[in-house]
Amino acid sequence: MNTAKFDTIGQYLLKRLYDAGVEHIFGVPGDYVLGFYDLMVKSPVQHIGTTREDSAAFAADGYARCRGMGALAVTYGVGALNTVNAIAGAYAESSPVVLISGAPGVREQRNDPLLHHRFGPFTFQREIFERISCACVVLNDPVIAFRQIDHAIESARHFCKPVYIEIPRDLVMSEGYPIPAAATETFASNETALSEAIAETMELLSKSVSPMIVAGIELHRRGLQAALADFVERAGMPVVATMTGKSVMAERHPAYLGIYEGAMSAETVRYTVEQSDLLLMLGVTLNEIDTGIYTAKLNPHLTIRAALDEVVISAHRYPGVALDDFLSALASAIKTPSEKFVSPPSTSETLAFPEPDRPITTARLIERLNQALSQDMIVVCDVGDCLFAAIDLRVHEQSEFLASAFYTTMGFAVPAALGAQIARPDHRALILVGDGAFQMTGTELSTHARLGLNPIVVVFNNGGYSTERCILEGPFNDINPWRFDRLGELFGPLMGYEASTEAEFEEALIKALNDRSMPSIINVHLSADDASSAMKRLTEHLKSRV
Repeated sequence: MNTAKFDTIGQYLLKRLYDAGVEHIFGVPGDYVLGFYDLMVKSPVQHIGTTREDSAAFAADGYARCRGMGALAVTYGVGALNTVNAIAGAYAESSPVVLISGAPGVREQRNDPLLHHRFGPFTFQREIFERISCACVVLNDPVIAFRQIDHAIESARHFCKPVYIEIPRDLVMSEGYPIPAAATETFASNETALSEAIAETMELLSKSVSPMIVAGIELHRRGLQAALADFVERAGMPVVATMTGKSVMAERHPAYLGIYEGAMSAETVRYTVEQSDLLLMLGVTLNEIDTGIYTAKLNPHLTIRAALDEVVISAHRYPGVALDDFLSALASAIKTPSEKFVSPPSTSETLAFPEPDRPITTARLIERLNQALSQDMIVVCDVGDCLFAAIDLRVHEQSEFLASAFYTTMGFAVPAALGAQIARPDHRALILVGDGAFQMTGTELSTHARLGLNPIVVVFNNGGYSTERCILEGPFNDINPWRFDRLGELFGPLMGYEASTEAEFEEALIKALNDRSMPSIINVHLSADDASSAMKRLTEHLKSRV
């Protein structure tokens, strides 16, 4: 690579990020990172200012899930440490986020140790992020800085995990030294293991009467959504997704049955999966959420699991097999069925919406949003009952549902939707968030307004922390009531609505859908004891642990 035109460390970092598809960097300025910010203004990379550093990290996470990589830039100590929770979430959920932290200059660290924002030895911050990143570099040596940058960005891409890059402020404009790129080791599947895994899979499929596919989050992180759709069409098998993998398959496809998460699943989905005589589990991570707090009843002798660069078939393990290679080879080997998919008949009776004078409930709210979803919408969901209720939402296209479904950190949705909408400007965000989660990071809605974005925010306002309330009631679950519908007076161009009945919600939703000039927020008043069916099933299992 010719690096002569990008001869400073800061310039090279911006160039390599831009080459990786990062056209926006989120963050809050601080003195140790201002030199890098000044370079950013003069580069093709656009800075997006946020109200908080953790919001910047959530936004970069949302951006990464839509574009393949995201980035944020913050100052040392007070800035970087404020991102720890969000970066830990990106690590847990395999989202390639690049955290850039300015730092005191090399000479300052050596000669003037009593600097502001310091909280111990200058190595402490790097040591913290080493635990929640797949690569951690400090650019304090111009001779190797370019190589370190290349290594960090490639690590984020390969492992789909966050990386940490620390840049001392007195080296931002220092000339770097072009070094021939190190040979990149690309993972290659073991051909023998791959062929044997395919042979055994095809043999089991030939004997199976009711095979089906369980699609997981790794398909999304590896960009294999299209490959999955192609395989589903070729195989003619029904498919379900895990909770963390929701929307990895277009949810209005006739082969798609819904979300499987053990006892938390809809009864028809649970029965279909658990009665199958062969489950093809693709990219599935068997975590607590996806297994419904370990209530999933999956017979390991009737499963073929391809994930994490290996294939496991009953008691047979085939290491060194990449998921994309396995999926591609299987699609080539399988015979395309002669019959087309037919959507399963609906088993629920939907009443007309709105019912006059009927109080709005979580279930009816989700029913109405399902009807309102369009092909240009991306749903970004926070944790709590809005997440469990959203199991019943069916988005139109692949990877149009984003959530912190495994790490389950409150406050994800509003800032993550900022990153998602900037990454995919042709989409409109539908943000589902509880009143408690909104109070954590909802200030980022002001950034949506400032940038002229037009998300629709639906606040599930039940007066407190509903998940905890379902597990163990107490005054600690109550929170201060906010007038969410009046935030436009504070945040800028923003339309606010209140809804306690179905008719009020219908009126607010129609107005929000028609107004694309600014964000809309609908403050939906729900009963404190109203909960989705999935939440009720979940808390029944959690109560015994508390």
